[in-house]
Amino acid sequence: MFDRHEDVVERVIQHLRRPVVPPIDPGLDARVMVAIAQTPGGSEGRRWLYWASLAAAAVLAVVLVAHPWSRGGRASGSDLLQFVFVAPRAASVSLVGDFNDWDPARSPMQTAQGVWATAVRLAPGRYRYAFLVNGVEWRADPAAPVAKDDEFGTPSSVVTVGGKRL
Repeated sequence: MFDRHEDVVERVIQHLRRPVVPPIDPGLDARVMVAIAQTPGGSEGRRWLYWASLAAAAVLAVVLVAHPWSRGGRASGSDLLQFVFVAPRAASVSLVGDFNDWDPARSPMQTAQGVWATAVRLAPGRYRYAFLVNGVEWRADPAAPVAKDDEFGTPSSVVTVGGKRL
């Protein structure tokens, strides 16, 4: 009856990585918040409120972060890529990778209801990256290919930038 939490998170991540065409209606967030406020009590209402909040957070993350798939987002041969990570209980999340010398201070992520997002401009190439949760826990991107184990045993993912555009 209900999907596993991982399946729902995977679908949200897949949806966030799709191009946004046409632009999102600016009034959508307000309408979602009104619908949430009018939700009746009870456990069923709280469950609906949780999923509606997660959906609103996902929409907000898309609105707040630049759209990396638009052709206007390219400058000097680099692409603006959006990275999204769902961690509702995290106090902080940073994007770290070989493109920023694995420095958490260079790509901190912003949150909206536990959906963390940031955008990074990358030149064409292949990059390893991970999410650093609460400054101590390394996590691979569940929506990206896993990188081969490095000499430190740290989980990481791979992103390839460039290639033919549709």
